[in-house]
Amino acid sequence: MGSYLSIWAAALGLINHVFFHKCEPSSANIPFLLLAVQPVALLVFFGGPVTVVRVLLSYLVFLGSLSVSIAAYRTSPFHPLAQYPGPTIDKVTKLWGLWKASQGYKHLYTKELHDRYGPYVRTGPNEISVIDAPAASQILNFGGLEKGRYYEAGRNSVTQPPIGAATGEIHTAKRRVWNRAMTSVAVREYEPLIVNRASQLISRLREQSGAVDLVRWFNLFAFDLMGDLAFGGGFEMLRDGEDLDGLGERIRGYTKAYHLCGQVPWIMSTLHLLPQAGRIVEEFNGFAKNLAMQRMKKGAVGMMDLWYHLTDEAGLEKEQPTVETAAGDGVTAIIAASDTTASTMSSLVWFLLSNPKCYQRVQQESDNVFVNGDDFFDVGKHQELHFLSACIDEALRLHPPVPSSGPRQVRLNEPGRNIAGRFIPEGTSIYIPPYSLHRNPDYFSHPDNFIPDRWIQDSKLEKHNTAAFIPFSIGPANCVGKQFAKRELFTVLVVLFKSFDLRFADGFDSEAWPKGLRDFFVVTRPPLCVNLTPR
Repeated sequence: MGSYLSIWAAALGLINHVFFHKCEPSSANIPFLLLAVQPVALLVFFGGPVTVVRVLLSYLVFLGSLSVSIAAYRTSPFHPLAQYPGPTIDKVTKLWGLWKASQGYKHLYTKELHDRYGPYVRTGPNEISVIDAPAASQILNFGGLEKGRYYEAGRNSVTQPPIGAATGEIHTAKRRVWNRAMTSVAVREYEPLIVNRASQLISRLREQSGAVDLVRWFNLFAFDLMGDLAFGGGFEMLRDGEDLDGLGERIRGYTKAYHLCGQVPWIMSTLHLLPQAGRIVEEFNGFAKNLAMQRMKKGAVGMMDLWYHLTDEAGLEKEQPTVETAAGDGVTAIIAASDTTASTMSSLVWFLLSNPKCYQRVQQESDNVFVNGDDFFDVGKHQELHFLSACIDEALRLHPPVPSSGPRQVRLNEPGRNIAGRFIPEGTSIYIPPYSLHRNPDYFSHPDNFIPDRWIQDSKLEKHNTAAFIPFSIGPANCVGKQFAKRELFTVLVVLFKSFDLRFADGFDSEAWPKGLRDFFVVTRPPLCVNLTPR
């Protein structure tokens, strides 16, 4: 009886692989239930005593047969992605990639794979990573591929997805609203908010003594500014000198959970059944709704802020968004803009202080453009800061705020796609990781070095292909707030460099700082300790 049980348990494992391969589930709930029940059901079918030994035997043979079958197929020449090279462990399971992502090292691991295998690497059973500029353009631009299921993680199923996760007509409608909110005219409307918070940042920095953690202060500035823009204010972290409500930690905890769930999207609906996972999502959605309620109580704030556009107070859309939908988009703005701009400012300061000649050139240029008596907040002079602009672009190239980005996908039951001369079969997720693409030696000379002059016209460097530079992404789903982010960066950095001489704090291990950067969709940063001397 034991041999028959083993044979049928092995056969059942093979049958499950064939069935779920052809009918891939959108949720892990039913498959987990079936996997748990079938070995016991097999025992009942054969009859006889239900002993611990027989139960274990049934499970071991069943799960072993299923696992061997899956591994053999995924590493075989019959798999649709067999032509793409990559480590065997990544071909067999996404769990290894999930482990790397949980440590915050996905961007570094992916670059190692590209260095070893080339521009096309298989990073999962049905997933590839691509750092080919023509392919990136074809995938991300109009007529490219839709966003993958990664973006469904952490969604509130009751409301529309926020703009970052939306696709199709929903994305088109949201993008119209966001485009109005981020026009040149609208950004000029927001300039007083930037100036006010930048002035407050400098005032608070002047009050500090000894070593100052610029990462912390940039974070407080960014949260305050985005709170002003999206919800009419209310955070006041710069005033308090700290994040009293733990908003930053909550947001980063949410984005980390979002990022990790997105690595294995089939398990998301199952995780939502767990009390802890459900609590994180509900708390975050409740936080967004509370901000919206507070903004609505304030009424007019004397300007057409982001909330004005998100709620379509001008009545330009056929369908008015709900409060929950607008709140979700407002919090998306806080997450997307606060961490990304704070990350770029932090990285740029680190690069400049690590390269004193570049820092001196930035200061000299600022002094030449803004002479004594000039208004440091005159945005009209930003276009004259050519070297600072080059330094910002170089910092964005080497430390993109979203190092791995999210995947695009050829959906199941759709024809495969030819991308840059290569066939991508149905069901394939495709990552275009900016961190790896920006450091591809095919597109940039000395790709790992900080060389701002590569962005200056008539650069002597042999390779400089801006088609491979996508810190704000490209195509219809690119970063709608790019213009606002650049205005914010220039404003803060100019007044910072005009107000202080900066140097690394005594005892601070500056060379180790980049090793502390963690990729949880948006980069998290370790302390950046500097000494500030008023000028």
